[in-house]
Amino acid sequence: MRPGRKIPARLLADARAQEGLVDKAQCDAVGLDKYAVGRLIRTGRWARAARCVYDTAPDPVERRRRDDYYDHVRRRAAWTGMLAVPDGIATGACALALYRVAGLPARLVPEVARPGGKDAAVGPAVVLRRYRSFPTVRYRGRSIASLASALVQGLPGLTRGERVAVLSSVLHKELLDTAALDTVAGMMRRRRGSVQALTAFPLVSALDESPAETAARLSCLDHGVPPDGQQVTFLLGDVFLARVDLAWRLPGGRYLVVEIDGRAFHTGRVMLADDSLRQNALTGTGRLIVLRYPAAQALAGGIGKDVAARLAGLSWTRGAPLPPSVDLAE
Repeated sequence: MRPGRKIPARLLADARAQEGLVDKAQCDAVGLDKYAVGRLIRTGRWARAARCVYDTAPDPVERRRRDDYYDHVRRRAAWTGMLAVPDGIATGACALALYRVAGLPARLVPEVARPGGKDAAVGPAVVLRRYRSFPTVRYRGRSIASLASALVQGLPGLTRGERVAVLSSVLHKELLDTAALDTVAGMMRRRRGSVQALTAFPLVSALDESPAETAARLSCLDHGVPPDGQQVTFLLGDVFLARVDLAWRLPGGRYLVVEIDGRAFHTGRVMLADDSLRQNALTGTGRLIVLRYPAAQALAGGIGKDVAARLAGLSWTRGAPLPPSVDLAE
C-alpha cells in the first residue's frame, strides 16, 4: 500500500465493530501486506496492540476522550484477546465487558480460551485460559463465554465490591434473574476461589443503578446502617419531588436520604441547576435531610461512616422496609 492511500472501507468497518482493532488476517483480506502495516505503525497512524493485532485509532489509549472511555478500554481488551488467537473465546471479565456488565475493574487483561482447552502460542499481552468445555454464544462473528460461564470464570478474580456490583448490574439490566443467579452460585461451588466469591451473592441488589450506588450501599451495610429503602420516590400529594438512591426512616415522620452524584448524570450547568431545584424541593418540606456524595467518594467506600454518624445523631433505629413510594402529605 502506498503511504498516501486510504485504508479500505471494509477494514475500517471491521475496526469500528472491534473497538478500533484489526488483525493480520483482516489486513491480508483487503490487500494490506506486512510492509504496508509496518509503514502505518512507523508513521504513527496505527499501533501494535498485540502480536498480529493492530490499533487503527490515531490517539494512544490513555489520551482518548470519549464518554464511554472505560467501557471502551475494557471491550478493547476483550477484542485484543479474540483477535490475537484466531479461534479464541473471550472468557471471564473480558466476556462480561462485551455483555456491557457494569462494575468491572477499569483495566482488564485480555484473556481467551481455545475450544477444548487447547494450548496456543500467545504473546505477553494475552492470557490463555485452559478451562474445560463451557457454553458459548456468538458475538459479532466470534465466540464468547455464555453469561453464566463468564460469571463463574470472572468473579473469583474480582474484589468484593466489584463482585457485588457486577452481580447487581446483571440483575438490574435483566440479563439474568435471581433464579439464574442461584444457578450460577451452584456452578461456582467447589471451584478455585469460590469461597470468597460466593459471599457476594447475598449482598446483591437489582435496585443498584450503578457501581457507585453499590459501593455506597455496601459501605452503609458495613457500618451497621443498611438502607430502609432504595430508589424511593417521594411525593407531596400529587406533586413528584424526587426519586432518591438510599433512604432511612427517622422518628417524627422525617427521612434521611442519600444521593450519589454520578459524573455522567450530574455535570454541566443545566444538570447542576436541576439538582439544586430538586434538592430545594426535598428540603423545603422540612421532613427530609439530604446528603449528597460524589461517585468517586462512594466508590472509595467512604460514605458509610459519615451516614452512620448522622443517623446516630438522629436516633435512627432499624424498622420496616420503606415502600417504593412515600407521600409526605399523608
